[in-house]
Amino acid sequence: MSAASVGIFEVRDKDLAGRIGRLYTPHGVLETPALLPVVDIARQDVPLETLKELGFQAVITNAYLLWKRMRSIVESKGLHNIIGFDGVVMTDSGAYQILQYGSVDISPEEVIDFQKRIGSDIAVILDIPTGNARDRRQAEHSVRETIARAKAALKAIDPERRVWTLPIQGGQFLDLLEYSARESRKLLGPYRLVALGSPTVLLERYDYATIIDMVITVRRILPRSTPLHLFGAGHPMIIPYAVALGVDLFDSASYILYARDNRIMTETRTYRLEDLEYMPCSTEICTKYTPRELLEMPKNERVRLLALHNLQVLAATMRQVRQAIREGRLWELLEERSHAHPSLLRAFRRLVSNIDYIMKYSPRLKGGSARGIFLFAEESLYHPRAVQHIEMLAKRYRRPNDLDKAVLIPIEPQYKPFTRSPLYRKWRGKAHIVGYTLHLGPVPEELAETYPLSQFESSLYPYREVIEETAERIANYILQQGYQHITMIYIPETWSEKVAQEVGKRLKERVEITLQPSNPATG
Repeated sequence: MSAASVGIFEVRDKDLAGRIGRLYTPHGVLETPALLPVVDIARQDVPLETLKELGFQAVITNAYLLWKRMRSIVESKGLHNIIGFDGVVMTDSGAYQILQYGSVDISPEEVIDFQKRIGSDIAVILDIPTGNARDRRQAEHSVRETIARAKAALKAIDPERRVWTLPIQGGQFLDLLEYSARESRKLLGPYRLVALGSPTVLLERYDYATIIDMVITVRRILPRSTPLHLFGAGHPMIIPYAVALGVDLFDSASYILYARDNRIMTETRTYRLEDLEYMPCSTEICTKYTPRELLEMPKNERVRLLALHNLQVLAATMRQVRQAIREGRLWELLEERSHAHPSLLRAFRRLVSNIDYIMKYSPRLKGGSARGIFLFAEESLYHPRAVQHIEMLAKRYRRPNDLDKAVLIPIEPQYKPFTRSPLYRKWRGKAHIVGYTLHLGPVPEELAETYPLSQFESSLYPYREVIEETAERIANYILQQGYQHITMIYIPETWSEKVAQEVGKRLKERVEITLQPSNPATG
């Protein structure tokens, strides 16, 4: 890897505010989003060869502990040789020990110099973590001191040799986070990676909604060209949501800490082994052993197997998230996960409340391989493809000038595009034909075959909020386009009847509108 390439970040694909990228480091190109398992060479229960076999291209270890325990050995042999890993190695600086014990017996300058001497690929300055600080003065101190150290470190870091990481502090004080992000933005260039600190306690409390707020606060300020690391976030529950907001890297020791406590991860839960009668998923460990068999094992063997299980689940989560980005289905993955745990539903709704941020970066099409979209319940009203359709109608679409009469017909699941339906054939040529369906709302006939208006699957369950919002979108479209006469066809005792009734209420005395039942078989 040439010195000119170190720290370059390329975006290869994207969906929502998430992306698949490539971060160039001295030991190769790291594909993101990526999780870096924490390794401790003094007590590594899962061999690093196994981590690489599972697909982990990078790991993270603690530079401060290496300095304290085996400084001269690591300096003489090099970091990669000591830990036995030929991939990308990131080193943390000892901030976790500051969080745990209040201080460390190493200076910020010594940490920088040590990481340079041992050959870290991705290095971190010694920041002051905010942690779970409730005292605002304590949080302000962590922000000011971290920024001051970042500025002082500029004369010592070597960005042409490794990727230097700038931590952002502030914790749950969003105004402090915003200030920290703005000050950090001024330092980008020498710092090629930014890391958001202090989410660990929130993760333990399942307070994912606050983490959403923290990530969005920082991401709104940082340039998109700068990758973002989320310290200590290593559970499959939060990873897809953080990726969707623009987080590129994660690290965590959760896989081994959980294992030592007899806890195992799945995509949407954490289970305690003692509470299980059956294993909860289909990893190699879950299919080979019963909970009782694992509990009866020697502790060191049980810990190794549970850690391996947790790593397999984390690796699968990263692959699933990348594939969802590839297919343009990241929103649907989040929506699906949101119903697996109340904390995830709260997180998803917090994300929905920031839909403007999501829409700013969400691509409308996925190249030449756009996939159909799935529309489920209330949350699907905010599916970016649906929102993009409504915005496009309002800003760019204009009905044919000579047609001030419109016939609205329900889009039936078996007819896509709806221009193939008997209802369309019956009314074609008599007026401007506009299809309508739940979530997407109105679909003018000229757009019937455009993406995603004939490439979607909807549950068509008449949730009250979905009915009302769909009707609102249809009514707004009718008023914006200036139709004088509306005939709205509906199929009795279906969702379309409810939508037609709601549209009729909204347009009463504003537009001449007739609601007309129809037999779908004959049109």
